[in-house]
Amino acid sequence: MLTIYPEDIMKRRNFLKSASALAGVPLLLRGVGVSPFGKSSLLRFLNPDSDRVLVLIQLNGGNDGLNMVLPMDQYDKLSVLRSNILLPESAVLSLTEELALHPVMTGVKSMYDDGRLTLLQNVGYPNQNRSHFRSTDIWTSASPADEYWNTGWLGRYLTENHPDFPEGYPNSEYPDPLAITMGSIVSQTCQGIAANYSLALNDPFSLSLISVGAEDEVPDTPYGWELTFLRQAIAQTNAYSDVIFQAAESGNNLATYPENNRLAEQLRNVALLISGGLQTKIYVVSLGGFDTHANQVDANDFTAGSHADLLRMLSDAMAAFQQDLAMLGVEERVVGMTFSEFGRQIASNNSLGTDHGTAAPLFVFGSCINPGIVGDNPQIPDPQDIEPQAGVPMQYDFRNVYGSILMDWFEVDEEVVKQLLYDEFQYLPILNPCTPTASAEPSMPDAIELKAFPNPFRSSTQIAFSCEASQYVRLSVFDLRGQELEVLINKTLSAGEHVYSYSPDGLPAGTYAVRLQLGNGQAATRLVNKL
Repeated sequence: MLTIYPEDIMKRRNFLKSASALAGVPLLLRGVGVSPFGKSSLLRFLNPDSDRVLVLIQLNGGNDGLNMVLPMDQYDKLSVLRSNILLPESAVLSLTEELALHPVMTGVKSMYDDGRLTLLQNVGYPNQNRSHFRSTDIWTSASPADEYWNTGWLGRYLTENHPDFPEGYPNSEYPDPLAITMGSIVSQTCQGIAANYSLALNDPFSLSLISVGAEDEVPDTPYGWELTFLRQAIAQTNAYSDVIFQAAESGNNLATYPENNRLAEQLRNVALLISGGLQTKIYVVSLGGFDTHANQVDANDFTAGSHADLLRMLSDAMAAFQQDLAMLGVEERVVGMTFSEFGRQIASNNSLGTDHGTAAPLFVFGSCINPGIVGDNPQIPDPQDIEPQAGVPMQYDFRNVYGSILMDWFEVDEEVVKQLLYDEFQYLPILNPCTPTASAEPSMPDAIELKAFPNPFRSSTQIAFSCEASQYVRLSVFDLRGQELEVLINKTLSAGEHVYSYSPDGLPAGTYAVRLQLGNGQAATRLVNKL
């Protein structure tokens, strides 16, 4: 079923009403000047000759990263802080000596072993908001935590090359949907200035045409404007229905997908449409239920429970999808990524669950990636020093992940990425695009050594790091709720060893995190103030 939503009609109607006033007046998309009627060369959608596809998997509810990916070097502390939910040490699936997966994630483990998975640790954003709705807004819009943006990060990307959408679409150059959300609600990641670029689709084989109604003349009134747009939207939907159905009829699935798995069903349809020749470049799928405040685990078996069921669905669906893409011969065209609005708190609650937290790991997967583990294991505070509601400190800003995918997969210039997302964007070589002209496999930035001594400290501490060359440095202190409390350094420093003497004024006793951005690398370490 394809769905048109009243809110999108209202947004488009208001846009059309003000079009005459906007003509010749530049609009701003996170600092990028665009015209609502012009086509700038600053941004471009993926080259029509390219067939690369991005698949986003949204984990709704806030995924417990510490139950999905376990820092085994912190197991002793977690055994105290999570005594009523922690997986047995003997049950986990080891990735390295210090890192392991939940035992139900055998599919993801196979993908990792086959070089089809990149695990990014401790991904979040500064000044974490723990509201589901607001944090989801932040992740889908890529806005700062204290700003409200009404466009999605992919919607802004699409708007520059398609400013008049949906008017005039589909057309000979773009006959297929620009983006598809598998489900009944379009994804806010694809929200543009005037419309959402994504179509909501449940079943590509169950598409019925919508009657446009009489073609009588409409009045030049708000009602007439809305009716005109509604007719245009219905005509567009009917046209897209045809190409989607044709692709579904022409497509195929060769892998066996797990039954009773709602995520696998969505991904199976994505693979079907890709194999059937649909030129849609962006798909968004989702899996809900991750708000595990209670009964996250089975009281008699911590390897089972609601979260284990969700992780099994995720892992099995991802593995089947990747296998299907390989068997269909299209895996080099597709890259996928998971995301969730936040992680969970470090300490479990008394209801066999976890509460809203901060950073968490995410997966990027496919055959055209730079596989492995990016980032450090989270440093868990000593149980006696744990702060109420403490979460995992952020190491990587999620906007750096988004921007790096835009650069390497959709060929967007780095300066444009900064304008679309944020000025402090740091490139991460997560992808290794599979092209005949691809250069040598990229490597991640070298690990950054960040030390604080003494630590714990009472009145002052020394924070030490080194720069191999002249580099931009941002050094800041966070609390364990994800709030950036103080920026210590925010400038370019020369090559060499650097020691910053930190004497906090009025900082209460407790456990904090100091985070370092150094060039394209990031590091975070625990900081304990004993006063």
